Formats: sequence, structure tokens, C-alpha cells
Amino acid sequence: MLQSQENKPTFKVRPEEPAYAFIPPAGAARLNQHGKAIDLVDPANALAGQSLRINNNPVVGDNPNRYKQHGFHFTADNCIGCHACEAACSEKNDLPAHISFRSVGYVEGGTYPDFRRVNISMACNHCDNPVCLKGCPTRAYTKFAEYGAVLQDPDICFGCGYCTWVCPYNAPQLDPIKGQVSKCNMCVDRLEVGLKPACAAACLGGALDFGVVETAPENRVQTKLDIPGFPTTDITHPNIRFQQTRELPREMRRTDTTPLVYVKQTQDGKTSYKPQLAETQRARQWNLKKLLGSHENAHVAFTLSAQAVMGAFALLMLPASAALVALPTLFVMLALMGFGLFRLNMHLGKPMRFYRGFNNWRLSPVSREIAGVSLFFGGLAGYTFFTLFPGFPGAGLFRPLTAAAALLGLAFGGYYMIKLYLIPARPYWNHWQTATSFVGTALGLGGLLLGLMGAALGVIDTALASLLGAAMAAGFGLEAVGLFAHARRMRARGDEGAVAHFEQTTTYGWPYLVRNGLLGLALALAVVLAATGQALLLAPIALAAVCSAIIGRSLFYAVVIPTTMPGAFFWRNKGFAEHARETGLARVVAAGVLPDAH
Repeated sequence: MLQSQENKPTFKVRPEEPAYAFIPPAGAARLNQHGKAIDLVDPANALAGQSLRINNNPVVGDNPNRYKQHGFHFTADNCIGCHACEAACSEKNDLPAHISFRSVGYVEGGTYPDFRRVNISMACNHCDNPVCLKGCPTRAYTKFAEYGAVLQDPDICFGCGYCTWVCPYNAPQLDPIKGQVSKCNMCVDRLEVGLKPACAAACLGGALDFGVVETAPENRVQTKLDIPGFPTTDITHPNIRFQQTRELPREMRRTDTTPLVYVKQTQDGKTSYKPQLAETQRARQWNLKKLLGSHENAHVAFTLSAQAVMGAFALLMLPASAALVALPTLFVMLALMGFGLFRLNMHLGKPMRFYRGFNNWRLSPVSREIAGVSLFFGGLAGYTFFTLFPGFPGAGLFRPLTAAAALLGLAFGGYYMIKLYLIPARPYWNHWQTATSFVGTALGLGGLLLGLMGAALGVIDTALASLLGAAMAAGFGLEAVGLFAHARRMRARGDEGAVAHFEQTTTYGWPYLVRNGLLGLALALAVVLAATGQALLLAPIALAAVCSAIIGRSLFYAVVIPTTMPGAFFWRNKGFAEHARETGLARVVAAGVLPDAH
């Protein structure tokens, strides 16, 4: 007779299971090193005793430490780089070759005969402050009281990939084939029966271990928060601890193509390794195909079109712009906004599930941006409708209300359009220049859009041209000031922000100079337009401004370097992935590189 589902354990423990595969007892610590309680729920709480319903199984695990925060412990001295943890994880989760929840990268330094390498095995760290959960617009993430596990439901995900932007550890994995994100689930089915996750149980060198956080494994004396190559813990308070006792060289370099070196620094008696730019010289290149052919072109199209229309609508509401309030102008704005929204939606892994983007409006800046932009688009559509049908019942009341709704959506959506890019894990974006760029684009391209429509309709005069020229000059000038300050700040940082700026001025050096020159030209012409009101200047301004905006926004997405874990010579190496696609090696499934980049 078959055993009922209600009586089945969540995971079957083998009779010959070795002792090292079981989770050790918890230590005595009550708080972790970030000041958070390790006990996540009082055992007497009503939440205790609930089932995780792993694979729809209602059985509740009998792990005595079920409601304590668990985490990984990695002894860097012991890791031999065998990748057994990767293999065990991939087998346990039935992952394709191009997806890996756990990865082993390394940094190295010194000279022969004293050459050192530090391997780093990394998966999701089930953080105290999971930025993936807060950023996800669909609420696909949940931080559970059970083990402190941060779990993600791929079926809820619609494949925007924002969680992959905000996570400093490359934990969420976006699968372009399935159009969804998935990640390490802490092997909670194994935890329910007292077993360590598959990766920790498979480690050959005793480097990777697991248990209640702040409980050092047997024969381990350190529970450090970082090692060379590990991103700052301030962003998420990750639940991983390290031991690394061997003396290391002053500099440890990455072996992937990210030009970063980690330099030893001592402050207040504590030694740490800080990232710095590893190169100072490289030939300036064009790489236009690579720059303009990015998968992020959908974001380029959306942000530029949305900001231009938002800026144009704000200027259209000025009394001096009354002559431009015409159906052709509104129809063009609707069409441009619709184009941007369509491109953005089709960028999703699951475009038909776009409506889930509203699910996490309480936490996610993406959800708030979607709500604001949708309100703006609806207000613009309503304003156009009542302009088209002025005799519609109540049009005199509803037309200004729709305009007010559009302006409210503009302010709310525009703010969160900026806010969602201020990501600590992406220093190149996390600067006020993002705001000056977006607002500058709205003023510059918005004024240009209205100027071109006014010229096409034959309603633009010297005063109106001067007004729009002043708006354009303000926008282009604001962006120029932001770019100058941003370049100075990124060079001074020395970390991934400096690397991104270095890539911008070398790998894409010529487009960078062209963008700067065109922006300067557009600014100069806009100043002349504001002073003279000569509408003939709109054509050269349009050519310079649009080209500058496209190149600049493409650079914004192409050069950003996240504070991610170092890769290996092949795996998690951007340079190897590009080489594999160029040579056709990506067609070999075992290479772990998809032929088409996301």
C-alpha cells in the first residue's frame, strides 16, 4: 500500500547518510554581527509549525532550529576549486548548462614562488536585507521565518531582471530561454530533515559548510564578514561567514576581464581588501555595433521616448505654449509613448504577464514607476480624447482633470524612474547624474519635440521658439553639468564605478567623445535659439540632440559594472562569453554560454 502524501517526509534521508551531511547544533549567539536577531520567530508564535509545502507536501519539518537564521560558512584556505558544489547544486535543481545557482570564481596575486589564489564559492546569501525582494515588482520573493530562507517563485516572475541588477552577488539567474528568474532555495527540503544543502554536503575540501549563522563549524575559529573579492556587506547584510587565515599578497587580481584589483587596507586594526581600477591605459575604440546592438535597447527606447513625452507635456501645460495644444501634437506624443511602452513590455521574459508589475508597489521602485507612468499615459490619453471631442458630456470638467492626472503621473513616475537606478550594487548609476540625465532629457528632447511640432504646424513664433530654446538649453546644460561631475566622481572612487568610466572612455571611447561633442553643439545652438528665436535652428539641434541622446543612453546601460563576485577564467567571465559567441563556441551546450546574449 502506498504511503499517503501527508505522511511522507519532505526529503528522504538515506540510511547511509554520512555524519558531515547533517546540520550541526546551533551556537549560543542571539544576535548576528549586523545586530539582527538570529531567532526569527518565537516558537510559541502562531507562525511556528506551519508547512513550507515543499513540492505541495504539507509535512512540517522537525528541525529544532527551524526558526533560526541559517547561512553558509566558507573556509577560503580549504577550497581547491574542484566545483563539486556547483555540480551538486546543478544536479539537485536540474539546471541547464547556462544557469548556475552556485559559482566558483577566484582572485590571485603575488609572484613566483609565492603565488596565491583564493577561490570563492558563492550562491544566494539569504540576506537580512534582501534587496531582490524589495526590488522585484511581481512579489516573486519571500523571506521566510523558516531558516531565514529567501525563496523565489519563478512562476510569479515575469522576467524583468531587476533583481539581477540590485543583487551584489549574482544570485538571481535570469534564463532568457524560459523568460524567468530562479535562484538558490537553500535546499529547504533537505533542511527540513536536518541535512545541509547539497552544495555544502558535496564539498570535498571541507571549505563550504552550513548551519545557524554565527555558529563556526568544527575546527573553524573565524566568522569574518568578507574576503578579497567579496562585495561590501553594507548593502544587504548577507548570511555568509568566512575563514581565511593564510597571509595574502597586498594585491589580489581578478582573472576575468573586469579590470579590478583588490588592495589590502588596514583601518582601526582591521584588514580588508578594497576594489580599485587595475588599468590606466587602453586604446580608445568605437565598438558601435556592440554599443547600439545591446539587448538593453528596449530600455534606451523607453526611457528616451517616455522622458521626451513627459517633458513635452509639462511644457505644453504652460500658458505660453497654448498654440501647440493641437491634436497632431497630442497624437504624436501618444504614439511615441506607446512605442516606448511596447518596447519595454516586449523586453520582459513573459510579456503577457506585464500586469504583475503592479504587485509590489509598497516596496519596489519598479512597481511605482510602472504605476506612475501608466497614470501619465492614461491622463495623456484622456486629455487627447477630450481635446478630440470637446462636445463630449463633461469634457470641460474632465479635460483639466486628465491633465492633472497626467502631471501627477509624470511627477510620481518620473521620480521612481530615477530612483530605480540608484542601486548601491551598481556604483556607476548610483549618482545624482542619473537624475540630471533623465530630467535633462525630458527638458531637452521635450522642448525639441514641441518645437518640431510647432514648426510642422506653422504655429511657432519668435517668442515660443525662444521659450522652447530656453527649455532645451536648460536640459542640455543640466545634463552636461551632471556628466562632468559624474566623470570626476567615478575616477575618484577607484572601484567598479571607476572601471565603468574607464570602459566608457576606452572600449567606447570614440562614441563617448562624439556624444560629448554633440551635446555641447546642441547646447550652444539651443542658447542661440533662446536668444534669437530663429526656428531654423531646430533642425540642426534635432540632429545633434537625438544622436547625442541615443549614444549617451546606450553608454549608460552598456558600461555599468556591478559589484559582483569575480568569475573564473571561463565561467562567469564576460570576455569568454563574448569570445564564445564570436567564434561559435557558444553553440556547444557544455560551454554554458547562450549564443544570443540577454
